[in-house]
Amino acid sequence: MAVNRRRGEVSAIIDGREHTLCLTLGALAELEDAFASDNLATLAERFGGGRLSARDLMRILAAGLRGAGTDANEADVAAMQIDGGAAGAAAVAAALLSAAFGEPEEASEAPANP
Repeated sequence: MAVNRRRGEVSAIIDGREHTLCLTLGALAELEDAFASDNLATLAERFGGGRLSARDLMRILAAGLRGAGTDANEADVAAMQIDGGAAGAAAVAAALLSAAFGEPEEASEAPANP
């Protein structure tokens, strides 16, 4: 399964099968609500610290699965076997956030007025 990184897609092995995850604008809006963030900047700042709880990971992964068209909620994600365990889940979440918000170097190279 090929993922399109430019579209923010990330691949993960979940329950022994490859899945695509993507933090679409709708998925990001869900995360803003879930984390009581007023905007994307505060959401990015929250995730930028690198300290995510297991609940944070479940929310991010569920939003990423829904963003890619899979009907999944946090309870579904809690029951899933993610390749690499908790560390694997954290790596997938980090890849999703990086794809959605960009790497710090990418953000500084972006034109001010596209």
